Amino acid sequence: MDIPEASEACGDVLAEVSKAVIAEQEFFERIMLGVLSRGHVLLEDVPGTGKTLSARSVATALGLSFSRVQFTPDLLPSDVTGTNIYNEREKSFEFSEGPIFANVVLADEINRAPPKTQAALLEAMEEAQVTVDGETHELPKPFFVIATQNPVESEGTFPLPEAQIDRFVVKTEIGYPDADGEVELLRRRVGRESRSPSVRSVLTRDEVMDVRLVPEDVRVDEDLLRYMADVARTTRTDRRVEVGVSPRGTQRLLEASRARAVLSGRAFVTPDDVKRVAPAVLAHRLVLTPDAQVNDVAKADVVSDVLGRVDVPTVE
Repeated sequence: MDIPEASEACGDVLAEVSKAVIAEQEFFERIMLGVLSRGHVLLEDVPGTGKTLSARSVATALGLSFSRVQFTPDLLPSDVTGTNIYNEREKSFEFSEGPIFANVVLADEINRAPPKTQAALLEAMEEAQVTVDGETHELPKPFFVIATQNPVESEGTFPLPEAQIDRFVVKTEIGYPDADGEVELLRRRVGRESRSPSVRSVLTRDEVMDVRLVPEDVRVDEDLLRYMADVARTTRTDRRVEVGVSPRGTQRLLEASRARAVLSGRAFVTPDDVKRVAPAVLAHRLVLTPDAQVNDVAKADVVSDVLGRVDVPTVE
């Protein structure tokens, strides 16, 4: 699959998902950035905005298997990864797969699970495998996690460690719909029996695998590589930042920029691609100083300021 074909395929997926989910186009694009860059997406928003519907719709449109895990304080790692069960007939242990064995996994309210259970996802998200009782099991390919968390309720939650937050290529939010969008929601509710939003499969699993390879063919000039590195390094020296973007984050910026170019149907990355994806890719990786937190400094504002300070290369 070449870049124009991949761009058209992604456009078809976005159009299909937007039939069921009422949200800004940028929200759907950020989820596709995660798909194309072979990473994972963290959705942070208040309940009732359509996060679960979005994840399910994306999985259906991509033609992939879907699994939802509701994270709770009593959830055990084996409840996610699976466990070995004794088969009395065969007189041996058999591995019973957990809900993580799906192409698209929705980790709903991930910050409600204790750290031990959260850690069970680390290997899966990074290596696309799980290890149970010393035995490693490969996860289905492709493997993509969409995790959600509620930003306004802290009771009974366990904040994600920075090491796990760093695993997400993109962090975004769906937001409230505009006035027309909310009216459309009500209109659908009135005629729910006959107008229930549905999503059809646009791609197959093999086509998704092909699409995810396309960003590797996107050209990135040397001056743009230097620009991305300068952006990441500048976050580390900002007086409001205690811990800046890690080298992994710099690589994710590159991957997301390439993915953005594919969505635009281009075979090369531009500075605008970097600027457009940077807030969603970099902001959640920052750890602010206590003073910045007290003053309610927004991480996205820090990234925006950094982008304004770093010299932008000229594309000929």
